[in-house]
Amino acid sequence: MSFSIHCGITPSLPSDDQPAIGIIGMGCMGKMYARRLSEAGWKKINVCDLPENHEKLCLEMKDIPGVRVFKSGHLVSRESDFIMYSVEAEFIARVVAEYGPSTKVGAVVAGQTSVKAPERDAFDKYLPKDVHIISCHSLHGPTVSTVGQPLAIIHHRGPAWAVHFVEDILRPFKSRYVYLSYEDHDLVTANTQAVTHAAFLSMGTAWRNASEYPWEDAGLYVSGIEVVKVNITLRIYANKWHVYAGLAILNPSARVQIDQFSKSTTELFKLMLSGDADALRKRVYQSRDKVFCEHEGGAVTPILLSEDLLDRFSLGKNANASKSKPNSHLSLLAMVDCWSALGIDPLAHLELAGTPIFRMWIGVAEYLFRSPSRLNAAIDAAIRDVLHRSDDLEFTLAARGWSQCISFGSFELYERRFTETAKFFEPRFAEAADVGAEMIKAISQSTTK
Repeated sequence: MSFSIHCGITPSLPSDDQPAIGIIGMGCMGKMYARRLSEAGWKKINVCDLPENHEKLCLEMKDIPGVRVFKSGHLVSRESDFIMYSVEAEFIARVVAEYGPSTKVGAVVAGQTSVKAPERDAFDKYLPKDVHIISCHSLHGPTVSTVGQPLAIIHHRGPAWAVHFVEDILRPFKSRYVYLSYEDHDLVTANTQAVTHAAFLSMGTAWRNASEYPWEDAGLYVSGIEVVKVNITLRIYANKWHVYAGLAILNPSARVQIDQFSKSTTELFKLMLSGDADALRKRVYQSRDKVFCEHEGGAVTPILLSEDLLDRFSLGKNANASKSKPNSHLSLLAMVDCWSALGIDPLAHLELAGTPIFRMWIGVAEYLFRSPSRLNAAIDAAIRDVLHRSDDLEFTLAARGWSQCISFGSFELYERRFTETAKFFEPRFAEAADVGAEMIKAISQSTTK
């Protein structure tokens, strides 16, 4: 290495004094990293993707300063001082087995996978002993600003200077560093993402199976809490399926939570059908007390959302149409019931590693559960009102279907189920992307005031 790693490095250094940064895997996150690193002023960024994508990648990167596209991960590994594997968790072992042995002596290696157990095993097995392992994970999607977002740093193997080295390279992102072990990372991400994703995947599948955009066709889901449900569901289905599949299938904690979410949904729906208001109310309030009330007056600051803020992001043409229409909010009741059943405290990880989507969804859950009037209205609607009953039935079936799909451990089945629903919503993706980005920004600003 021609630069001094012990004195700190910055993008303002001359090119010869900068480290060579390598990215193996140029999907959405890999490209985001390459562009942000280039914008920051890093001048030696080596990247590669699958051989069949080489020419296309060359065209995409040709006008980005400092980026060099290589044909092989062997060259990226051999020439780079910091190497990040930005590949799907399903394939991480195969890719590291191929390119890991070529890693430059003394280099620092990281992974951008969303599930760290397979990554850790691959690094331990296939990387040479004379390289350091300081992994990372940006806990947000490629279209979200990196500023202020949590960025996990995992010190697995190597001296302290290697951690500072990674911090210096990624500092221009202006993200908030979160220091975790591999094991803690997977537990935290399961607790903050697994049930959240399951809820929105199930909502999307339910609406697809009903063959309607309810916020347009039936004048529903156009205000308040409904706005978040629709916008985040569309935002998730506009992403790549593998972004969510790895966490769901490869993270054991996530699989347990998704299974319980399905059980909670089914059991609550049965109480709704039975008309047993007292039993439903008792169960909902018990879950509320266990998940939220223990934090009252504590260090965790609630995400206080307002109806006016949520209504700003309506996708419907008549935002006043459903203001008075009750809703059981089964997805929210089931999510909190699931956390209660498993003894999970989602708020404990909110500041540590809460993703933008999780912050929005936990904010909406608090908005419902911390208001007795809103919570009682949801319970009353669940028992007495049938307006959303067909949607609740479809949601229950969808939640069970996703749980069964994930229990099979099949990425192929997951992809098929995801893409079939994504195709149904595809005509609405462009609008949802713009609205979703603005919603994340607005809610983030409201929680920092």
